[in-house]
Amino acid sequence: MPSPKPVPLELSDEERRVLTGWTRRRMTAQALALRSRIVLECAKDRSNSEIAEILGVSRETVRKWRARFVRDRLEGLTDEPRPGAPRTISDEQVERVITATLEQKPPRNDTHWSTRSMAAATDMSQSAISRIWRAFGLKPHLVQTWKLSTDPQFIEKVRDIVGLYLDPPTNALVLCVDEKSQMQALDRTAPILPIMPTTPARMTHDYVRHGTTSLFAALDLDSGSVIAEHHRRHRHQEFLRFLKTIDKAVPAELDLHLVCDNYGTHKTPEVKKWLLRHPRFQLHFTPTSGSWLNLVERWFAELTRRKLRRSAHRSVVELERDVRVWINEWNKDPKPFVWTKTADEILETLAAYCLRINDSGH
Repeated sequence: MPSPKPVPLELSDEERRVLTGWTRRRMTAQALALRSRIVLECAKDRSNSEIAEILGVSRETVRKWRARFVRDRLEGLTDEPRPGAPRTISDEQVERVITATLEQKPPRNDTHWSTRSMAAATDMSQSAISRIWRAFGLKPHLVQTWKLSTDPQFIEKVRDIVGLYLDPPTNALVLCVDEKSQMQALDRTAPILPIMPTTPARMTHDYVRHGTTSLFAALDLDSGSVIAEHHRRHRHQEFLRFLKTIDKAVPAELDLHLVCDNYGTHKTPEVKKWLLRHPRFQLHFTPTSGSWLNLVERWFAELTRRKLRRSAHRSVVELERDVRVWINEWNKDPKPFVWTKTADEILETLAAYCLRINDSGH
């Protein structure tokens, strides 16, 4: 017995435009996009079997949405309301919670609202408060810190350093230089327990300090390799020794552009005199409170995450030896950090942020 003839379907220009838009928009739900494709194929006078084969769905699915569209047009492609219990929280109650969260101070001189305090203030349950906060993306228990540079030459320094990153000078090496000071040799009060099935590695929260050291590091922007050495103190004398180490390590025919922060040891008269005697060195200073511009800070984060955070050392000598071994392994297969933001993009983002916090009403 032959299959029944499919219900004929014709589209208006507006319906075709809307359906085509639903299939192309990135934010459209996949289910709605598929239903729109089914209807568009139906409008080409194809059979349900042909459409099912083209779109990889069942023939029954094609039949269902063809009939739904013929009956209800565009509104028929959306999901019908599902049965369930009626709402017990009104829009007025939701508005009251949101307004109190954003504009009112919590009781008992607390610094922020909790689900308990808000539930007590609004005569609602904690679970209801949690659902409302989640729906509106409110997290009173969290706080983010921020710091804006007050450097009067902020824009010029950003453009200078980002220009080095995105368009390095020819016949020159760009090195990001900084010191990781006060690296502590910490030994746990009990041995670290290894990872096991269903159980992560475990360590005691307390530790014993065995002294500190400072790591001077210069990250090669191009290759990702690192020149590094340890010093027990953090003065201009140690910085000068590190500059001399860099001078010996880099071929004499290359100019050197060093990205440094505004730490006082980088600008002492002794350092300035040495730089005058070595003109191939050019220092580029990050803005005040702008250490995020120095890519070596990203490398320090890798060192901390992959080596320091979960290590135990009984002496400074042991710590320095362990870090040197890790750096040598890094330099065998270095990974450069690629800067992608232009100076204009950074400044536009900061300008938008400043505008947002200025108009916040707080």
